[in-house]
Amino acid sequence: MLLGKVTFIDIAVFLVFLSWHLLTDVGLYYATCEAINALPFLVTELPIQVLYERYLSSPEHRLAWTLKSSLFQDVVIHCVRYAFTNIDPKVGRVFLSKNVALPFLRFRMWRHAPQTAARVVWREVQGEGFKGVWIEFNETAEPDMVLYYMHGGGFVMGSPYFYLEFLIALNVHLRKAGFKNPAIFTLEYTLVPDAVYPAQLKEALAGYRHLLSVVQHSRICVAGDSAGGTLMLSLLLHMAAFEINESPLFATVFSPWTVLVSDKRNTVSDYLDSEQLNQYGRLYAGKTLVNDPIASPGCCQDLSLWRKAMPENGLLCIYGTEELLYNEIDVFLKMLENVGEVVRIEEPTVHVWPIAVMFLGTEAEERHRSVRRVAQTIYARMCP
Repeated sequence: MLLGKVTFIDIAVFLVFLSWHLLTDVGLYYATCEAINALPFLVTELPIQVLYERYLSSPEHRLAWTLKSSLFQDVVIHCVRYAFTNIDPKVGRVFLSKNVALPFLRFRMWRHAPQTAARVVWREVQGEGFKGVWIEFNETAEPDMVLYYMHGGGFVMGSPYFYLEFLIALNVHLRKAGFKNPAIFTLEYTLVPDAVYPAQLKEALAGYRHLLSVVQHSRICVAGDSAGGTLMLSLLLHMAAFEINESPLFATVFSPWTVLVSDKRNTVSDYLDSEQLNQYGRLYAGKTLVNDPIASPGCCQDLSLWRKAMPENGLLCIYGTEELLYNEIDVFLKMLENVGEVVRIEEPTVHVWPIAVMFLGTEAEERHRSVRRVAQTIYARMCP
C-alpha cells in the first residue's frame, strides 16, 4: 500500500491530533509556554532565513540542499532544526508518539487508499524482554525475509508508529524487488530517561531472539536510522563479542549516529544540532562511558571484532552529504570497508532524508526513489 503525498488537509488533521495530545500529555501551561517561545522564530527568523537563502543570495552561493529542496521542504527543515535545538524532548515525544502517529496514519489510509487499506496487516507483539510491531501482507505464510528495524529519535523520542507509513512502503518495495513475502519487525525500545544503556541493547537482543524463533538467521536483515542505527550496530558488536553465532545475513543503516559524543560541528543545511545531540548521547549512556565501544560503535576500533560483527553479505548505508553526521559516517564506513562488503548511497540531502521525504515529497518518484533503491539493494545482497 503506497499512500499519496501529504496534503494541507493531512497537515490540518495531524495538527488536530497533535494539539489534543499536547494538551493532555504535556499540559496547557507548558504547551502554551513552548508556543509563545517559538513565536519570534516563526514570525521573524524563519521568513528572513528562508527569503535570504532561497531568493536573495546569489545562485553560486546557495547550498546544495537549498537548490534541491522545495519551499515547503525547506520551511519544514528550518522548523525541525528550531524544535531539535530549543523545544523540550518531552514535547518531541508527543509529535512522534503512537497516540498522534497511529490515528494520523489511519486517516491517511482512509483518505488516500481505502480500497487497499484492508491488505495492510500490522500487529503488536510483546514477549520476554521486548515489544514491537510486525508488518506483513500475508500473515498466514512464512516470511522469506524479515527486516528487523530500530527507529531513530536520539533515544529520547520516536516510536514504531511514526515509522509505519515508511516501513509499509519499504515492505511494498521489497516485494517489488523480488521477495515473495517479506516481513518487518520494528522494535519499541524504552526511551530515555525511562531507561538508559544497556537496557535498549538488551531489548534489541531479546527482539532478535524472537525473530530467530520465526525465521533462520540467514533470512534476517537488521536495520535502523540515526539512533536506531546506533542500536543496531551495538547489537552486531554485542553478538560478536559474546560469540552469538546466528548473525543476520545483511544490515542496512540510514544516517547512523556512530559516535555518541564528539566534536562534530553543525552544518548550515541540517536540522541536527551537535550540542543537543551530544547531550542526548550522555543521557543515553547513563553510567556507561560515552566512548564505550559497544554503546558508541564508532569508538570501536577493534577490526577483529568488527570482522566478526559484520554480516556475511555486508552492510548498506544511505546518508546525506549535507548532514551533521556526514564526516563521522564517512570515517566509519572507511573502517568497515577493511573488514567486509560496504554499499554506500550518498545523496545531497539532510539527515535521514529517505524517511523524511516520505512525508515532505510532492511527487511519487521523489518520495519513493530512495526507499526503492534500498529495497533493491537488500534483495540483491540477500538473494544474489
